[in-house]
Amino acid sequence: MTRRYAQLSLTTLALLTLQALVAAADWPQWGGSNGRNHVSTEKGLPESFQPGRKTGSTVDPATTRNVKWATKLGRYAYGNPTIAGGKVFVGTDDDTLRGDPRLKPTKAGLIQCFQEATGKLLWRLPTPKRTKLPKGAHYGHQHLGTCSSPAVEGDRVYFMTSAAEILCLDVDGQADGNDGPFTTEGQYMVGPGKKPIGLEPTDGDIIWRFDLMDELGVVPHDVPSCSPLILGDFLYTSTSNGVDGPHRKLVNPDAPSFIALDKKTGKLVAIDDGRIAKGMYHCEWSPPSCGTLPDGRTLIFHGGGDGICYAFQAIEKAQDKPFTLKTVWSYDCNPPHFRLRDGKPIPYYDGDKRKKRGNKSDGTYVGPSQIIATPVFHNARIYVAIGQDPLHGRGKGMLHCIDASKTGDITQTGKVWSYDAIDRSVSTVTIANGRVYAPDVAGRLHCLDADTGKPHWVYETKAEIWGSPLVADGRLYLGTKRQFYILADAGAQPRLLSKTSLGAPVYSSPVAANGTLYVASERFLWAVAKTAKP
Repeated sequence: MTRRYAQLSLTTLALLTLQALVAAADWPQWGGSNGRNHVSTEKGLPESFQPGRKTGSTVDPATTRNVKWATKLGRYAYGNPTIAGGKVFVGTDDDTLRGDPRLKPTKAGLIQCFQEATGKLLWRLPTPKRTKLPKGAHYGHQHLGTCSSPAVEGDRVYFMTSAAEILCLDVDGQADGNDGPFTTEGQYMVGPGKKPIGLEPTDGDIIWRFDLMDELGVVPHDVPSCSPLILGDFLYTSTSNGVDGPHRKLVNPDAPSFIALDKKTGKLVAIDDGRIAKGMYHCEWSPPSCGTLPDGRTLIFHGGGDGICYAFQAIEKAQDKPFTLKTVWSYDCNPPHFRLRDGKPIPYYDGDKRKKRGNKSDGTYVGPSQIIATPVFHNARIYVAIGQDPLHGRGKGMLHCIDASKTGDITQTGKVWSYDAIDRSVSTVTIANGRVYAPDVAGRLHCLDADTGKPHWVYETKAEIWGSPLVADGRLYLGTKRQFYILADAGAQPRLLSKTSLGAPVYSSPVAANGTLYVASERFLWAVAKTAKP
């Protein structure tokens, strides 16, 4: 009996250990996985937390509850943190460089790496402001910093800078030496024409750099923003190519909208065929996703700045020269009455509330939108909403469910359902337990049946929503410009568990990794977990 009891105990221990390993997982990229569906298997997350009293650049830990650690980010934070290998990576602006004798803020970007367990800063890399801009460029928001959520794979981290570059970094920074082929970080961090600084272990380590403006003639609008996707040997990203100041035309219509790079070298592998640029409304910001269909085909999905969702064939092998990505299908997410009025195209920028041309910003304005959110791949379908820059105000939006297995122009043949009782949205939807959760900029969270599009309920927050919801541990986590919400994922009707003011807007999306919830306001990052504090 004793021997059998010991065997059972060992078996039970092994099963518990396996369950713990399954439940605890990193969050290494935007959306957590390549499908970009913000769902986590983490358990034991808190139903509420107290962010604590801020004192300058720190948070008084004695005033917090259910907070492992918290840290100052900067003045702006739009991309969510990613967690991998015991480290937390997050992009922000370079305001935290104030007081640093080596580095000065340039109102540009910064990526920081923290120790996952304690929040200790391990290294950081400023990405200096780009000062030489093409004529007509509307590129005045570099001060918003790094809006890209870093993608981590192995010992490399990839992201898009506010200076329109794709960078590949060493996850350990300079602590393990300066790995090449890029070795001039001391010059890069201070900017051209300035005396380079000596490198320290707390500096970032660039492996390679691909300059979208110099290499491809890309001219971003406002600020570059895309969270890259890694699949096999390749990195896929939109380029943030955009229109001029008056919103009339692309500054460089010949620049690509979507590209693929070799993840090891940064060499250009492929570009889109140019059709997106022909119908571009504003800018190319949407992060891509990917998925494998039941027939074995793997596709890359991209939300176009022309309001059309695209599927590209995944690259199997690079060629000697850059080639054109194969477009497998396209789906127009703007119905005809969104694009045409009295038989004539509706000007995109007329829908901006600041122009005062009929848009009362009450959600009734009908006009075209682009895709800023990520198309989410789930059960061989794509779920994606349309919208505009939130500064343009409210307007009619639409959420689509698309059959990803089709080919060609599938605007009619690929439509599973659409939902038009939603405002413009820049949020990536989340699908869990047969339900779709879709926020709109107006501040409403829509819950729909994933198969039919039938609405279950609409939850009103009365504050703008830019980020995406996270579903984890039977709960739904969502930030707005005023509050951070934790709701019970009850299905029939939502139930509010807690509502917390963080002292600044939440523009990013919450994520969960290894038993911890990560919540970023515009200025601080909290690692939220159940603690022994009363």
